[in-house]
Amino acid sequence: MKLTEITIAEAQKALREKKISAVELAEEAICQAEKTEPKINAFVTLTPEVALMQAREADARLKKGEDAPLLGIPLAVKDCFCTKGVRSTNSSHILEKFVPPYDATSYARVKSEGSVMIGKTNTDEFTMGSSTETSYFGPTHNPWDIERVAGGSSGGSAASVVAGTSLGALGTDTGGSIRQPAAFCGCSGIKPTYGLIPRTGVMSMASSLDTIGCFGKTCEDLAIILKEMIGPDNKDMTVTSTKIPNYLAHLDGNVAGMKIGIPKEFFAEGLDAEVEKRIREAIKEFEKMGAEIVEVSLPHTKYAIATYYIIAPAEISSNMARYDGIRYGHKTDDNPENLLDFYEKSRSEGFGAEVKRRIMIGTYVLSAGYYDAYYKKAQKVRTLIRNDYDQVFKKVDVLLTPTTPTPSFKIGENISDPLKMYLNDILTVSANMAGVVGASIPCGFANNLPVGLQIIGPQFAETTVLKVGDAYQKVTDFHKQFPKL
Repeated sequence: MKLTEITIAEAQKALREKKISAVELAEEAICQAEKTEPKINAFVTLTPEVALMQAREADARLKKGEDAPLLGIPLAVKDCFCTKGVRSTNSSHILEKFVPPYDATSYARVKSEGSVMIGKTNTDEFTMGSSTETSYFGPTHNPWDIERVAGGSSGGSAASVVAGTSLGALGTDTGGSIRQPAAFCGCSGIKPTYGLIPRTGVMSMASSLDTIGCFGKTCEDLAIILKEMIGPDNKDMTVTSTKIPNYLAHLDGNVAGMKIGIPKEFFAEGLDAEVEKRIREAIKEFEKMGAEIVEVSLPHTKYAIATYYIIAPAEISSNMARYDGIRYGHKTDDNPENLLDFYEKSRSEGFGAEVKRRIMIGTYVLSAGYYDAYYKKAQKVRTLIRNDYDQVFKKVDVLLTPTTPTPSFKIGENISDPLKMYLNDILTVSANMAGVVGASIPCGFANNLPVGLQIIGPQFAETTVLKVGDAYQKVTDFHKQFPKL
């Protein structure tokens, strides 16, 4: 049973009907990883021993008649999640040898449900990037065209699902880091509402923007994984206590009568013509299904990128201060003269160029004389962006937009131009600024490369977003198309 050909839901059924064992699924994932990793580089650390041990435990639980939702399902875990006893580097030299003594809460939850960890996936260093090219361990290659990027920062997780080395994957999304790689690689991915899933044990980038989410082939897969990570956590006070919905019960394919908004600002100059064509075709599909299409406006989203690249670096500069080489992480061997010199050398050697760039930007906008001019003003604009979303969701149930302005670009094409790289997030960052739900699902191809359809819903409307995405996947087959590796 090839992992490239089945969904989590189908694997669940096969496991319960004893058509396949969890060990056989794990062995298939490990074998596929050995075959594809030299070309794809989706993983920083493969964990075959852990996977087989967890798979044997899952088979024992299945034999007893247990029915945990993820029992025996091979998952990949982004390398910014702490995993007890397994190296967790966040794709940085500074944490190259770091082995955490505990699991991130979100991972611990899917682990307790019997999931099988195939490995830790590649990411941009400390999740700062849109292509995995800032990873200390080299870029992840797009399974559709290995000369192109898989997206970022969760590029390894998206590529793992598409390459058939896992059935689903955990990721994080601070400005588009789940949705953009899902679009580039041609799988499904969701960024939930900020505060829905605990961030405990996941290495912080920008604490007011970071969200935990997941990848799968279908919205049904996303629903299965997502439900298991939700719930309060006394170590993360930003988590909103909410009743855990049964997402699967709402995947009925019915969107008749729903109001779907098309924000005109997301179809502006710079949008690739073929990408726009695929999105317009998807919108027509929803019309055929009986949804009402409404043009709407989010006027302040044009300021989203500028605002994001003030707020996010400001929070990054604070969060990165903990990596000092004293408590854990890389320590310089270059004979430091004093403590300050030790800090400077350890951090200079341990951090890559993009992390240093964002620390410097963030320190600058928070400094005396510039705080009011930049950071404080950016926070006010963020409120305006959120207000735009609040107002538009009084008129419509969800929004449909392109996930990215173009298909995947070639490795090395944008890396020397930070501003051009930052603009890859132009259609995704505003959802993080507003704290709302965003998902990306496959909706066709442009120049033989996947195109992603972004579905945005109000806060805590994961049920609606998944329902809309699933309805589209019931009448199309783009989510069933995968590259031959």
